[in-house]
Amino acid sequence: KEMLVLFETSAGFGLFKVLNENKLKNVDDIVDTFSSSENALKVLKLKDFQQFTDIEDAMEASSAIVEGKLPKSLKKFLQKKCKDESEVLAIADKDLARSINKKLGLECTHNKMVTDIMNGIRFQLQALMGDMYDSDKLTKMALGLSYSLSRYKLKFSPDKIDTLIVQAISLLDELKKELNIYAMRLKEWYGWHFPELAKIIPHNETYAKVVLTMGNRIDSENVDLSDILSDEHTKEVKDMARISMGTSVSDEDMHHIKSLATEVIETYKYQQQLDSYVKVRMQAIAPNLTLLLGEILGAQLMAKAGSLMNLAKCPASTVQILGAEKALFRAMKSDQKTPKYGIIYNASLIGRTPAKFKGRIARVLAAKCAISCRVDALGEMEEATIGHDGKDSVENRIMTLDGVSAAKFKERSKQSKQSKNRDAENPATLAKASLNTYDEDGDVQMKDEKAEGSEEKKKKKKKKAPSKKSFDKEVDDFINEDFDYDSLGPGHRF
Repeated sequence: KEMLVLFETSAGFGLFKVLNENKLKNVDDIVDTFSSSENALKVLKLKDFQQFTDIEDAMEASSAIVEGKLPKSLKKFLQKKCKDESEVLAIADKDLARSINKKLGLECTHNKMVTDIMNGIRFQLQALMGDMYDSDKLTKMALGLSYSLSRYKLKFSPDKIDTLIVQAISLLDELKKELNIYAMRLKEWYGWHFPELAKIIPHNETYAKVVLTMGNRIDSENVDLSDILSDEHTKEVKDMARISMGTSVSDEDMHHIKSLATEVIETYKYQQQLDSYVKVRMQAIAPNLTLLLGEILGAQLMAKAGSLMNLAKCPASTVQILGAEKALFRAMKSDQKTPKYGIIYNASLIGRTPAKFKGRIARVLAAKCAISCRVDALGEMEEATIGHDGKDSVENRIMTLDGVSAAKFKERSKQSKQSKNRDAENPATLAKASLNTYDEDGDVQMKDEKAEGSEEKKKKKKKKAPSKKSFDKEVDDFINEDFDYDSLGPGHRF
């Protein structure tokens, strides 16, 4: 069969025809053939050359070849020039050879001999291309293509995307801590002026919005809070503002308080944007892990491990206790029981599990997460595949241990989601009932309970060790006691 050689350059694709295959069968013959330009021209001949139109065309073709795919320009070129079924195409990249054979049906070869031929063509490229060879143009094209290809690989590198997610989730955790500090400072600062407002509105963001809108409590009657609070809470805030025990503040003090409230609100907005960014990125980079744990918890696991690839290398036992390293080493040092879970405890599947089965479900969930991480890191699927089966398996395990039906389990999950959504929509109503209602049963201990508690304490009460004084007294009594020493017999020694 006639052999053709496909050679890739920074300027385009060259197709060479082998004139004498006998001189290319072993390494010594190949070295002798390409030692001079005359010998090379006797063995190889340039059949055609497909030149790139611009740098974008070159970058598109090169990036496709790097990924082992067949570029459109190369596909059209080979369809025109390789029509004979008796031809064999020698290619340096085995993945590209597989793609050409699959899409065009051409017989391709890739072996050690082909690699040596490619090195010889590269050494005698100027002589083999003849007038089509332009060293300056090839150098410029190679430089521009290398820059473009490097930027492309850096832009779409999975490792770099992992790094972005790790940085984003670390910033999100720090923002939450800073927000808590700022909100606490705002409540303490504004609490000197209107201390009752913190009990009415426990949510930090809503509290900051009310402070920014209302300002001085004296002006509360002329302020519209309907966009922030419900009618009931608006009326309560205004009623408490009239009878508040807080001190008055100057305009300058109120200006700084409002500035702090503005910072809190803006930081909350940025936190929400960053949260959405992390969720979108996690859906793209780790869909299976996201389906099992959620976007935020999955990103926190990646941040603990360092990257998605590092997390994929971890066994299930390591995934289970990530985030509890201090407790693990403390338990190992003191020969105590090791922790059953780390940050994976915050997963919704474990939250729906009864307390006595949380350790078992954490172990099952960690195993499914380890498999999902490996699929996300090493697989090529862009959507969740194995994550659905893993989630169903964990849910079935929970139902088996708890002894509940599938309908009851789904109803319980639906109720927990609805309560979370309701609290998110009305943050001002959080902990409202517990703040404004008086629990008489919780404040008074009944007599029966008190009696039962005292009886249990008496049962559990341990016997006290004898004091030193009583022990000394017993020793003295024993010494002073009359004893018949003659009864011991002769020769006895004390």
